Amino acid sequence: MNKRHSKILDLLAENDTCSVNRLSEILEVSSVTVRQDLNFLESEGFLKRVHGGAVLKDADDISNRLGLHYDRKIKIARKAASFVHDGDTILIESGSINALLAREIAKKEQVTIITTNAYIARQFRKNSEANIVLLGGIYQHLSESMVGKITKIGIDQVNFSKAFLGIDGYTPESGFTLRDLLRAEISSYIIKKAKNVFVVTDSSKFGKTELTNICDLKDIHHLITDDNLSASYYKLIQRTGVNLTLV
Repeated sequence: MNKRHSKILDLLAENDTCSVNRLSEILEVSSVTVRQDLNFLESEGFLKRVHGGAVLKDADDISNRLGLHYDRKIKIARKAASFVHDGDTILIESGSINALLAREIAKKEQVTIITTNAYIARQFRKNSEANIVLLGGIYQHLSESMVGKITKIGIDQVNFSKAFLGIDGYTPESGFTLRDLLRAEISSYIIKKAKNVFVVTDSSKFGKTELTNICDLKDIHHLITDDNLSASYYKLIQRTGVNLTLV
């Protein structure tokens, strides 16, 4: 994905839909180039072509969210992947950055990945060296996450040294929050068992409060985000002793 592709997805996120002519004006390229870009992005699952333009897919679809703030997210994912070493057993929960993280880890050898997300498990289909454990549970069709009592039982049966979690919002008052109650329940359960908890998120989530809390800053060990994080949040996180990594 190039910078123009990322710009198209950001514009669609702001406006829900956009015409070829409008994109051509904003991006200062021909309508033929825009159509080629939209065809590519549709083939990658980021958007849906409609007559004269394009629209984003459902916001809960990971393949859609992958393209939003892509430049930031891929940097965060690559930094997170640097904390994973050959021979590690890790758990990757859900979220668009975690999906990109999975693609990066798929390049490594002799890793064991436990996940609650079918989309993330599929990122390893071409890596025969990776050991993949997909936990069972109630399947959420759009996010492809597994949730519920069966998922919690699965977590009880496995051991892992590092857990990577995505979030939808953070404020000092509410802590880390998610929009989905069932996914939040699983994330909280993972945190209680993990020896090292990594939260991976872009800085746009700071200052937002979503439906339900999963944990507070004191409950995690590492936070990886982009360098657009505000100074006030930077100072707050530094005071807690959490290992903060900016990319």
